[in-house]
Amino acid sequence: MTRPVIALITDFGLQNHYVGVMKGVMLGICPDATCVDITHDIPPQDTLTAALELEAAVRYFPAGTIFLVVVDPGVGSSRRALAIEAGDRRFVGPDNGVFTTVIRDAAAHHAVELTESRYWRFTVSRTFEGRDRFAPVAAWMATGVGLGSLGTAAGALTLLQIPAARATDDGLSGDVLCVDRFGNLVTNIDRWQLESLGEVSVQIGAQHISQVSGTYADVEEGAWLALIGSSDRLEISVRGGNASALLPAGRGARVRVLKRA
Repeated sequence: MTRPVIALITDFGLQNHYVGVMKGVMLGICPDATCVDITHDIPPQDTLTAALELEAAVRYFPAGTIFLVVVDPGVGSSRRALAIEAGDRRFVGPDNGVFTTVIRDAAAHHAVELTESRYWRFTVSRTFEGRDRFAPVAAWMATGVGLGSLGTAAGALTLLQIPAARATDDGLSGDVLCVDRFGNLVTNIDRWQLESLGEVSVQIGAQHISQVSGTYADVEEGAWLALIGSSDRLEISVRGGNASALLPAGRGARVRVLKRA
């Protein structure tokens, strides 16, 4: 029998006990589970980055994987707790937009609000639902408990307003969605939008980049470049440097892609 996989995304970091305790709770319920850390370095309370990291990771995991996402600015409030099935993967976490990309990209989904307390720990901390509600539910799902046993139909879910790239007369207008740990500016312009335009240049602020490169090695050390990153999005980078700090620019910065004559 294949061991169930639970993949984690949080903003907890690894300095404190939070991630380890959630894993301990899950293994106490489902000792056969394999717990995989996608990232625990989401900026605190940054639900958009959590949604984007989930989008980048989900397709690389096997069918049946349970994704536990705990980036939860509303912990302890009246915001709902969810379990979701979308395609052949399942998800557990707060109803605050962290599952926006899952819902957007799925042909169909089914979600329940976690109302069945028998699948939680016996007490639920108002500040650590990841340990007391979400982790136990993920583990019970790994043992084979279905969504219908976990709660009631959730109806409409909270979705983030993620901006989309826009066609212009001379190319595309887009936005920086996030900055990775290397200072690369990750945009909402994807590979397929770029390929439809042919040869292009890229403009961000006062910085003009004459072409889209295939790799960092295409330019000299310290030079600016635009390239398609591993998540199939256009990224603005500096070879060996930090593009975000040098511009400076961050989330929301406007990016233009210009067709070359």
